[in-house]
Amino acid sequence: MSLLERLGIPLPVVQAPMAGVSTPELAAAVSKAGALGSISVAATDAVGAREMIANLRTLSNRPFNVNVFVHQPMAQDAAREAAWLTAMKPLFRKYGAQPPAALRPIYKGLLEDDEMLALLVETAPAVVSFHFGLPDAGRIAALKGAGCALLATVTSPEEAWAAKAAGIDAVVAQGWEAGGHRGVFDPEALDTRLGTLALTRLLAQRGGLPVIAAGGIMDGHGIRAALDLGAIAAQLGTAFVACPESSADAAYREALAGPAAMSTVMTSAISGRPARGLPNRFTQWGESVGLPHPGYPMTYDAGKALIAAAKAAGETGFGAQWAGQGAPLSRPLPAAELVALLAEELRLVN
Repeated sequence: MSLLERLGIPLPVVQAPMAGVSTPELAAAVSKAGALGSISVAATDAVGAREMIANLRTLSNRPFNVNVFVHQPMAQDAAREAAWLTAMKPLFRKYGAQPPAALRPIYKGLLEDDEMLALLVETAPAVVSFHFGLPDAGRIAALKGAGCALLATVTSPEEAWAAKAAGIDAVVAQGWEAGGHRGVFDPEALDTRLGTLALTRLLAQRGGLPVIAAGGIMDGHGIRAALDLGAIAAQLGTAFVACPESSADAAYREALAGPAAMSTVMTSAISGRPARGLPNRFTQWGESVGLPHPGYPMTYDAGKALIAAAKAAGETGFGAQWAGQGAPLSRPLPAAELVALLAEELRLVN
């Protein structure tokens, strides 16, 4: 029995978790329509995660995925952080604000968040997925013991082999085209930047685990291509950003529907981790700053403060507007209608 069959999911479609954009309403609508809906608790704590999971369960009794980040804690560098904040001062000043006096590691990863682990074991979502790496053996055993199927984002065969050795059930093959944060385990290592097509086929042939293809997939034709390459499903993120159930703000939706969608860029300046998004004033500044960033998530502490300051002054060009290379194919439909359309497109190309 395949993983999707075991979960009772009829459509080979996963809605990407997308921290900050996906909502319980979005995940519930997707799951009820026959795909796998997802939420991310990477930008909250165990209390916030409990509320999100409870809200989702009031909206749907279908299986869903809860995503967590598994980044290695990074040592802070006071000199690097100070230089970064100094470089940002003119931006803050322009919007009548000051940068933070110091930077903080604002998000805990699962490796150091025992409360989040306990919550996930207690609530036992059907699927738990990992981004930026893998938990230790004890945490994996606890989640599997609770009955959770485990997914891990990988960007290379080496990461996929590590996932297999760790006991993960399936991998999300994230191609270079994908929007949002690049799921590389080690951001300091050389990124081979494999595209979705090549990575999916490599892992289907040599990875040893079921593969969910991710990156640039926006419609039934893309899903069919992923399945033909050996994937069991396709994960779509950008395709769901424009759904009314997502928490994307009006500026994000407007940018996604405009010319910026044709030229997405990879940047580390917003969060301290490589992430693909729509080009805007923040990404342009990141290309010109000429300084090493303070690392993840400290860089995000400064980035979120700048985004908030600019937005309060009416400037929306500093948002973290993540999107993949398929962004021009976005269709602003309610989530259930989009899933139904994807299913129909897939049927027609079978």
